[in-house]
Amino acid sequence: MDSPNVAWLLTSASLVLLMTPGLAFFYGGMSRRKSVLNMMMMSFSAIGVVGVLWVLIGFSVSAGDTVGGWFGSPLSDFGMQSVFQAGVDENPDDAATLILAAFGATFAIITVALISGAVADRMKFSAWLVFAGLWAVLVYSPVSHWVWGGGLLSSDYLFADMTAPQDIAGGTVVHINAGIAALVLALLIGKRKGFGKEPMRPHNLTLVMIGAALLWFGWFGFNAGSWWEADNFAAQIWLNTLVAPAAAMLSWLLVEKIRDGKATSLGAASGVVAGLVAITPAGLSVSPLGAVALGLVAGVVSALAVGLKYKFGYDDSLDVVGVHLVAGLWGTVAVGLFATDTNAFGDAGLFYGGGAGLLVSQIIAAVIVMAYSAIVTLIIGLAIKYTIGLRISEEDEVSGIDLAAHGETAYEEAI
Repeated sequence: MDSPNVAWLLTSASLVLLMTPGLAFFYGGMSRRKSVLNMMMMSFSAIGVVGVLWVLIGFSVSAGDTVGGWFGSPLSDFGMQSVFQAGVDENPDDAATLILAAFGATFAIITVALISGAVADRMKFSAWLVFAGLWAVLVYSPVSHWVWGGGLLSSDYLFADMTAPQDIAGGTVVHINAGIAALVLALLIGKRKGFGKEPMRPHNLTLVMIGAALLWFGWFGFNAGSWWEADNFAAQIWLNTLVAPAAAMLSWLLVEKIRDGKATSLGAASGVVAGLVAITPAGLSVSPLGAVALGLVAGVVSALAVGLKYKFGYDDSLDVVGVHLVAGLWGTVAVGLFATDTNAFGDAGLFYGGGAGLLVSQIIAAVIVMAYSAIVTLIIGLAIKYTIGLRISEEDEVSGIDLAAHGETAYEEAI
């Protein structure tokens, strides 16, 4: 990897890191006035907890010497010592290893932060910090190893005799993984007081729009940077990362207009994020026209899915399930349909004459990740619930978690 490509990765990693503060704005604006600071703190604290743990052990579990394909050896590169030494040696390949390790940290951070939107207004901050650390090491890092570290979901193990699944930037590792964890955690912690009985509208849509813009900007590094080289394939991913969310925004707004009579700014921002999620696994697999089709469907299915929490009675506060799980599933499955016969992975989808092999592999990978993430998230959540506790008191929830957890409020009350 030459210096221009290292520079591209450094830039991409910086863009991905920006996504977590962007998510803080996005989620903070969607929260109620009395919990906006706590919501933003959950994103920012993920940088602290996951960033440190990634250096200590997360990178080893993700990219270390494999243990039967299940995870990297936790102590194979404790503290990133070998990666650090390689970087000091100033060999171009070693420099690439160092920046790729750092790039991976930004992915781990944003994945953990995504989960927080499902438990807005009611989770203890201390419980969140413990959960974030445990989940990053026990769930994110092993799944990352399965997909990108030559582990379980690679051609070396489960897919040795099958078409290997395609996931350039994290449809399974990031969005399906975080989405199913968000659902489990929301069910475990229970509904907000007044859920379904009183309005819980976003308190600041300006922040939501700013957050969506920052997420979209950072996502170009998230997706195109995942190719690791600044070439024609990276350009293809960049273009697809533009058009898929653009199409998803339009289709989400159309659903709102037909269903509710109004096309909202919240719908536009949410549609953009749904399209970004859906193109994440598929950016290198589909053509620009395929990206448009993928985005159009993502906007529709996610716009409809966010209402399921009222039908089924689970309180996913900021629609992590409806957007990240549903659009992540659609994008992952869509690879098996829309992957072109000229894509860089080499295997085409059903609509391009590749048969059903890739589609089946995509579905298998999604199901395995959902099952593992759900089970381990439940174990972590139960352990926290019956030790330090998951949820703040009802009194603190009513008065506002910002004041209770942080001794601050986002806005000074008018005198």
